[in-house]
Amino acid sequence: MFRSAGFRFAAIYAVLLAVSAAASAYYVWWATAGLLDRQVEAAIGTDWQGLAERWAERDVPGLMQTIDDRLMQNVDDDAIYLLVDSRLNRIAGNLERWPSTVQVSGPFYELQVSRAGIRSLAMVRSYDLPGGYHLLIGRDVQVRAQLRRLLTDALLWALVILLALASIGAMVVRSLFRRAIANVSVTAAAIAAGDLGQRVRLSGRGDEFDQLAEVINDMLDRIGRLMDGVRQVSNAIAHDLRTPITRARTRLEDAALHAETAADLQAAIERATQDLDGIVAVFQALLRIAEIEAGSRRAAFTRVDLAPLLADLAELYGAVAEEKDVALEIDLPGALPTFGDATLIQQAVANLLDNAVKFSPPAGTVRLSAVPAPTGPTIRVADQGPGIPAADREHATQRFFRGEAARHTPGSGLGLTLVQAVAHLHGGTLRLEENPGGGLLAVLSLPLPEEGERPNRDVTRAPLA
Repeated sequence: MFRSAGFRFAAIYAVLLAVSAAASAYYVWWATAGLLDRQVEAAIGTDWQGLAERWAERDVPGLMQTIDDRLMQNVDDDAIYLLVDSRLNRIAGNLERWPSTVQVSGPFYELQVSRAGIRSLAMVRSYDLPGGYHLLIGRDVQVRAQLRRLLTDALLWALVILLALASIGAMVVRSLFRRAIANVSVTAAAIAAGDLGQRVRLSGRGDEFDQLAEVINDMLDRIGRLMDGVRQVSNAIAHDLRTPITRARTRLEDAALHAETAADLQAAIERATQDLDGIVAVFQALLRIAEIEAGSRRAAFTRVDLAPLLADLAELYGAVAEEKDVALEIDLPGALPTFGDATLIQQAVANLLDNAVKFSPPAGTVRLSAVPAPTGPTIRVADQGPGIPAADREHATQRFFRGEAARHTPGSGLGLTLVQAVAHLHGGTLRLEENPGGGLLAVLSLPLPEEGERPNRDVTRAPLA
């Protein structure tokens, strides 16, 4: 129990409450009982000033007369006076003899005294007078002492009650804390056991525990999506690579059994090598996407002008488009500065152009355009192909996703995944929209150059990856 975090929090709560209650009780005691003592001390000091003046005026007889007058006028019957000579013989006052505990003049004494045969508690102070005389001035504080004891007892009992309530409250806090943590622990144990569908229950109060539960549930949802993605990728790899591997194996076996000449065997080996090269390309693409998503390429970021890079791509894919009887139109500004990795951006735009040309029908048009924007440059690639249905667009950037229109076309389904990874690495976005003229419109938005970065003229043109 003592190692429990709930117990520690509950103990801290109890200690803080107890300390607060004790501080409050002490302040109340000081403000009441302390005030009574200060009032008595002030009254004794005032009496001394008056009696000292009378002593200065009329010596011993005048002081004796003043003491008698004050005792006669004391309605509360709480005044104490005693004037003695150098041998402590009583001269005037309402005490029978000098208290033995009063040895030094100046400090206040609280002691038992006897007045008219009645013992009572008094606070007194002695003063030395010329000629060896001594004057004792005080007040009967019996009633005040009783009030102070009553107040002290009440505050002590109140403190005990508060400590009991603090202990009960601490146990309640510990119980609530344990229940909230147990909810999370049970869910975590279920997840560890393989039940990824479990979620932390919400109380509906919207407190910090609900906020923590929402964060944990969001994390579990993301983990679930990632696990689904891993399963889908594994299934896609097994499905997409099984065919070329089987085909390569079959060709090699067939050549080994039926090849009659070295030329036949060489042809079979070359076709199998092409199939295996396609498999290697898929794994290289996966590794490149993983590298980009890990952010390791940010070290190569610098200022770059995209205009000449896009012009190079337009020139390259213009020839590819011409072979397919597809027109490639370009609309590029004179300069298009951004901040990032020129090679990755060029590869991303190349993937978009490759898809646009691949899926465009004969006599179709692919349009490559770019415009500067307040937040950064925007690159658009539009085609007139079959496009991507709205229901499939959010899945189009997943690994190995291939829509119905792409089932029978060459490719691995990793092109848009790489473009999405490049966009995220640069803090940009990739949007897939319907082209107003029919087909697909891909919009790649990139950030502006960072403040204080110097343009690097050596990276305005990068080789195609």
